[in-house]
Amino acid sequence: MKREVDSAAGFLVNILRLNERSKEVHPQIMDAFRGRLSECLSSHYMNHWFPDVPFKGSGYRCIRINGRLDPVISQAGKSCGLPDAFLYSLFPAELTLWVDPQEVSY
Repeated sequence: MKREVDSAAGFLVNILRLNERSKEVHPQIMDAFRGRLSECLSSHYMNHWFPDVPFKGSGYRCIRINGRLDPVISQAGKSCGLPDAFLYSLFPAELTLWVDPQEVSY
């Protein structure tokens, strides 16, 4: 699970870094956010990770931004001092990311 979670967190942080407004965030805070996001995702997926049946629980492992920020992203942001409204403004209006065993897709 670690490889997939780290890939998902890296992907999301790279999306943030593409936004010009992300320059308002100190690089150390962005790195802390990435680490915290990995921790939050790992904790969230702990009992919902089935390597033998990769799509089982995939809906639970879906990260969604569509009119609101996904709660896992929000949790990680708050722990780093990044408000929901600011994070939401950096992401595309719609994004769906699936984190499954052996696969991360959007």
